[in-house]
Amino acid sequence: MITGAGKGIGRNIALAYAREGAKLFLIDRSADDLKESENSLRNVGGEVFSHIVDLARPDEITQGFEEVKRLLGHPDILINNAGLGKSNSPYDLTVDDWDYVLNTNLRGTFICSREAAKLMKDNGGGAIINISSTRALMSEPDTEAYAASKGGILALTHALAISLGPDKIMVNAISPGWIETGDYEQLKAGDHQQHPAGRVGKPDDISRACLFLTNPENNFITGTNLVVDGGMTRKMIYEE
Repeated sequence: MITGAGKGIGRNIALAYAREGAKLFLIDRSADDLKESENSLRNVGGEVFSHIVDLARPDEITQGFEEVKRLLGHPDILINNAGLGKSNSPYDLTVDDWDYVLNTNLRGTFICSREAAKLMKDNGGGAIINISSTRALMSEPDTEAYAASKGGILALTHALAISLGPDKIMVNAISPGWIETGDYEQLKAGDHQQHPAGRVGKPDDISRACLFLTNPENNFITGTNLVVDGGMTRKMIYEE
């Protein structure tokens, strides 16, 4: 089960699991994006179901999980990928905008995890991956709501890992850095050179991390945050 699966990283993650033979249940708030994802997945032979959900609306989330239970019985894996941000000066950021970002990114992740865990518990366990961000660890100006939501996801991850561990549910986070979801060929040499790894990230980098952390043989890994950023958060940057 993958949220925010209509495009970008979420669609790529879905494709990675489809190639592994997984049955997929996709969630997104855009019907058009979901349809495009479904078509892409069926081209690689994936068995796919979908449901339109706005994660800022708790009732829509619970309805989505009722559909999961009806169609598939339970999810073995949940990838909480959906997220959004609003770039506003903290002097101008409204409470409504703050609430929408936090409710979508953080509260939505909690409710999805709670509902998935209820089904996983009855089936002997599972794996939950929360897609956070390096913005939980470092910031650009005017990203307070997004940064707070992603930082909250990291705290939620280790809290859930402790609470759900007895039910054999592993919970981990992945924090992507710059992952280019547009035209990779249009990036400049300097974009790549600023990364210690020598390149900007691709959605495949996140998909492979998801496959690793949700592999049943890796069930000794829980409560962790895997930073996938080409080394950028470890790089000291000074103006010369």
